[in-house]
Amino acid sequence: MSRRQRPPSDRLPSARRTGRNDGPTGPSQRQLRVGEALRHALADILFRNEIQDPELAGVSVTITQVKPSPDMRYCTVYCEPLGGENAEIIIKALNRHKGFLRGEMGHRLTMKFTPELRFVEDASFAEALKIDSILRSERVSRDLAAPDGEDGEEED
Repeated sequence: MSRRQRPPSDRLPSARRTGRNDGPTGPSQRQLRVGEALRHALADILFRNEIQDPELAGVSVTITQVKPSPDMRYCTVYCEPLGGENAEIIIKALNRHKGFLRGEMGHRLTMKFTPELRFVEDASFAEALKIDSILRSERVSRDLAAPDGEDGEEED
C-alpha cells in the first residue's frame, strides 16, 4: 500500500516545530552569538560618540547584555551609565535614538535584518551594591565574628 492509500489510523503524528528556542533550557547558541555581536557593535557606536544628543554627551554607557528574541527581530539591551547616575535620563535618550543606532548596526553587521532595539536599565549593579551594603552591615559582621556555639543558641 502506498503512502497516499494508507488509512487514517496508520498515519504517523506529524512533528510540528514551534520555532521557539527560549524554552526551559535557555537561549540558543545562535541567540547568544547574535547578542554578543550586537553588544560589540553597540559598544563601538557609543564609544565613538556618534549620537548627537546633549544628554548623552560625555557619558560612558556600559552595555552589559543584549538579549535577542528567538526570531531575532527584537532585542532587549541592558545598559548602565558609568557610576549609575542619571540612568533614567540616559535610557530615555538611548530609546529616542534607537532608530539611528539600529541603522548604524546594520552597516556594521552582516545580518539578514537588524533587530529593533529596546533599552532598559541593568539593575544588577544596584542589586550588587545592595548585597554589598548588607554584607558590610554591623549585624552581619557581628554574626560572622562570633565563634560557633557562642551565638546564644544551643546545638542538638
